[in-house]
Amino acid sequence: MAQRLNVSYNRKPCYDIVFSTGWNELKEELQELGLTERKICVCTDSNVDALYGEAVLKLVSDCCKKAVKFVFPAGEEHKNLDTVKDAYRFLIEEHFDRKDVLIALGGGVTGDLTGYVAATYLRGIDFIQVPTTLLAQADSSIGGKTGVDFEGYKNMVGAFKMPRLVYMNFETLKTLDDRQFFSGFAEIMKHGLIKDAEFYEWLIENMYEICERDLDVLSEMLMKSCVVKKLVVEKDPTEQGERALLNLGHTIGHAIEKAKNFELFHGECVALGTVAAAYVSWKKELLSMEEFYEIRDMFVPFYLPITVEGIDPEEILKLTKSDKKKDGDSIRFILLKKIGKAVIDTTVTDEEILNAIKEIYFDEEAND
Repeated sequence: MAQRLNVSYNRKPCYDIVFSTGWNELKEELQELGLTERKICVCTDSNVDALYGEAVLKLVSDCCKKAVKFVFPAGEEHKNLDTVKDAYRFLIEEHFDRKDVLIALGGGVTGDLTGYVAATYLRGIDFIQVPTTLLAQADSSIGGKTGVDFEGYKNMVGAFKMPRLVYMNFETLKTLDDRQFFSGFAEIMKHGLIKDAEFYEWLIENMYEICERDLDVLSEMLMKSCVVKKLVVEKDPTEQGERALLNLGHTIGHAIEKAKNFELFHGECVALGTVAAAYVSWKKELLSMEEFYEIRDMFVPFYLPITVEGIDPEEILKLTKSDKKKDGDSIRFILLKKIGKAVIDTTVTDEEILNAIKEIYFDEEAND
């Protein structure tokens, strides 16, 4: 039996997050949405298509008038307006209208890109999130943020677009390689750090089972993580205030992502950015030294980086100025007052940011 959470928008029920261990209940959920007279396009990347594309397309075909599949090349480098144009062209040629539906089958790139296409095609059509990675299930599929990168700048073009449904099949987590899996875990750690100290402690206590991918523990973990995100986005669906707390680690993280030409995964960069943010928090006397080192070191057993090679700290600082989370001339930097309590700060100086970047920078030449 699938479990579910309901996400509200303006205090009205908006969509369900459904937690399952297979695909069968997806068919039931689609039937509940009443799509028998609509066309559905399954949007997925080349990697996920090879794993689940045909099975999901066949299942969807039983629930609608016509089902088609749009497949784009896998990788962050294809999360751009060129791929969006390809999707528009495909939907026009397949005669999709405003009553039809898109399904985002895949990780964060697929969900963000498909959601943006849904928000802008014919001024908006419905879409459904079917996240298949830990990062997408824990974070990017929830809350209605959609978007694509522009000339390497992360999510610079986007829109808020709420899905009709989010359907998570935990079995898909078994097919992730270790690096992908633990990259997603960074966002889960973030949720504990910003809002729920008890959840953070629970993650540490269940470290072994999480690393072994015990499905019972993973399902409980994702439920707890999604509750945190649900509560935040319900209070601030379009990021006018508190929702910005979810950006812990992202300002410096996005800059590293671009500087490294997306060689590092998003979650790996979030881990690095979170360590840097915790360092600033310590130096501003919000965290104790012991709290900083605990936060830093707890990424290690989950195979996430706490230092990075091959960057220029000055370049990273410069790239933070192009981050979309700016507030006028200031950066809305997310800091930690303690584990489970994050705050928005617009007083962080360039020197403080640069020192934090240097804290996570591993200089190969200096260490020879």
